[in-house]
Amino acid sequence: MAPVEDWGRDTVSVRGGLARSGFEETAEALYLTSGYVYETAEDAEAAFKGDVDRFVYSRYGNPTVAVFEERLRLLEGAQACYATASGMGAVFTALAALVGAGDRLVASRALFGSCFVIVDEILPRWGVETVLVDGADLSQWEAALSSPTAAVFFETPSNPMQEIVDIEAVSALAHAAGAKVVVDNVFGTPVMSRPLEYGADIVVYSATKHIDGQGRVMGGAILGPEDYIHGPVENLIRHTGPTLSAFNAWVLVKGLETLRLRVEQQARSAYAVAQALQDHPAIRRVWYPFLDSHPQYDLAKRQMLGGGTVVTFELDGGKDEAFALMNALAIVDISNNLGDSKSLITHPATTTHRRLAEADRLKVGITEGVLRVSVGLEDADDLVADLTQALKAATGR
Repeated sequence: MAPVEDWGRDTVSVRGGLARSGFEETAEALYLTSGYVYETAEDAEAAFKGDVDRFVYSRYGNPTVAVFEERLRLLEGAQACYATASGMGAVFTALAALVGAGDRLVASRALFGSCFVIVDEILPRWGVETVLVDGADLSQWEAALSSPTAAVFFETPSNPMQEIVDIEAVSALAHAAGAKVVVDNVFGTPVMSRPLEYGADIVVYSATKHIDGQGRVMGGAILGPEDYIHGPVENLIRHTGPTLSAFNAWVLVKGLETLRLRVEQQARSAYAVAQALQDHPAIRRVWYPFLDSHPQYDLAKRQMLGGGTVVTFELDGGKDEAFALMNALAIVDISNNLGDSKSLITHPATTTHRRLAEADRLKVGITEGVLRVSVGLEDADDLVADLTQALKAATGR
């Protein structure tokens, strides 16, 4: 039989990391335990010294969590993976494992609200110099990375404005400056985007989104080199505690089994929704990476396998029209989440990106009229019809 590294991605999604107990169950076992016992005091001492490889405490590691980490590692093609309690736990830990007082971080300014708080408020308070650039402008990356740098961080596509960063070009610039590249791949998903293949060093996920994909649990993951994951990342997680629960890990393991099927269907529907919206007279603009109207369409087609599950658009009438549209929807739910099997709509300026100053929001294009639709698994025609009737109710057009 071929080694697991040679399996196809669908096989890995279903069987990667599988470790059956003595009961030989078909589904992955759920180990709801905080601790573990030892035959002798000497065994406990050996475990804590690291002389034997075994589970000692579920803040450090858990068999169910280990299955999730190994399956996602294989799917991503990374050397190692460490799971966290949330996506933000993954982002913060990934960056904190790379930078300290006196270090320099270069990041795209087009970030999810909480990510922006980390790089713009929290890390600078601890003595980290943060430089923000427009992610689509390679000349700004070149200028920012002309000085020694510890870490580079960006989303691609960005949340919510779908800005695409050239992973290969920025990674080359970053490595020349001595930096490790951290990519938030939530919009890209493990299905549509493979940052490690384009030179990125580290990938982070909010597994709450597509990996669960059904609005049930929270989780996150950091993937990267063995010495980084089982060095500073492991040290931070063990001793600060953003640990993924065994139950959540079990749900996420099952989510990985259907990830590709769900995301590919959602992406097909998202493309149909984007096409329908871009011709509507009440809509100023639509952003979707695989629409040829996207300013970085060619780059998106080059480094992505699909356009993703999110459609962003801007109404002429600002916040009033945006709220009226949201309140008129019959199928699409109002929520700040994304990547769910149910379609969800968000007004970023007043929710997910509310913490950003208005000037910072406008720099990345988040006006009061911008709405983000996370396309789910409903019939695409039903979604288009619901959005169309809501547009009519909100704008009269």
